[in-house]
Amino acid sequence: MDLTLGPDERALQRQVRAWLGKNVPQREPKTAAAVAGGAPDAARREQARIARAKAWQKKLYAAGYVAMGWPREYGGQGADVMHQTIVNEELVRARAPQLIGGMGIQMVGPTLIAYGSEEQKRRHLPPILSADEIWCQGYSEPGSGSDLASLRTRAVVDGDDFVVNGQKIWTSGAQYADWMFCLVRTDPDAPKHRGISYVLIDMKSPGITVRPLVQMTGDPGFNEVFFEDVRVPRTNLVGQLHDGWTVANATLRHERNMLASTTRTQQLLKELLARAKRETRHGKPASQDPLVRQRLADLAIRVETMKLEAYRQLTDALRKRPAGINASVNKLVTCELNHQLARAAIELMGDYGWLDKRDSRVRDDGSWPTDYMFALGLIIGGGTAQVQKNIIAERGLGMPREPRPRAAS
Repeated sequence: MDLTLGPDERALQRQVRAWLGKNVPQREPKTAAAVAGGAPDAARREQARIARAKAWQKKLYAAGYVAMGWPREYGGQGADVMHQTIVNEELVRARAPQLIGGMGIQMVGPTLIAYGSEEQKRRHLPPILSADEIWCQGYSEPGSGSDLASLRTRAVVDGDDFVVNGQKIWTSGAQYADWMFCLVRTDPDAPKHRGISYVLIDMKSPGITVRPLVQMTGDPGFNEVFFEDVRVPRTNLVGQLHDGWTVANATLRHERNMLASTTRTQQLLKELLARAKRETRHGKPASQDPLVRQRLADLAIRVETMKLEAYRQLTDALRKRPAGINASVNKLVTCELNHQLARAAIELMGDYGWLDKRDSRVRDDGSWPTDYMFALGLIIGGGTAQVQKNIIAERGLGMPREPRPRAAS
């Protein structure tokens, strides 16, 4: 593993750093009075937040810094993974906002490049990059969380359409998404991992109802989505009919990589270190307290280790080595580390740590309790920590399969 940047990579780093220095927007205000100029209702505040996020992604894309590795004919730069890594690191350094179109860029986009038809690629990939179309994921259902293949949402072929009926749940961003990539059961008589198809659904289709679920963070990020005789063109099928499980697993690997991104973890560490300098212990910055320093050092070492592991995997990618179980390892480690970083910040602030963003005495806009609770959700989402440990043990270490409960006779 060579950590030294070449001449063209250093040039790109300087170029991106200079651009971000002029263009990164100010951090989104979190207090109710500051958002949307004090707009009185939550809907207007949400619309303002989405508009700001789309504008930022569109600007970044126009500069050529979104999904640089995608093929040029679909809006990318055809760049190698090292260039995209440099951009990602500079985004962390500049504390730039995260992209609102993450699911499109990191999940369905790469899946379409691998499995989509030429028409689907040309139709969907460019607006994903420019944030003109936002995507959500239709995987989870009531009663089929980690056992994804037990899904019951049905799609029946009727002429040139599928007719979809059923329900999805925990659908992040469905309240403002334009499209959904969705798993539906198209052959109820087949074994449960077969008879599933992967389809793209226009969220404006008649028969779709979205009902937000307020999370423990107080934000309505999750949703229930109901389908009642929703007609979906058969041309929106990705891959082969009844073979959606293969396509779904490709998306799952991309999802784990997205959730395992080291970007947010490095940002959290920087913010934690800054907070430690502002808090006090016995009249001095808390960052000078030996016990605090020990804890911060432990977390910083783990974040640096995670970063170096990401570099090792980057080397594997550049040398065309198979990724194996990297996504599961990364997802397990980073999600739990994000949770521990947020907990350290909250404990550092003492009684102020848990204050809500609406409290006038709140610190760091009340972002730490939100990060703490959100990170806990990500430990569960996208395949729980226990599921990832099973994958690592069984597929990575070759250990025996976990005993499965016997079916009732």
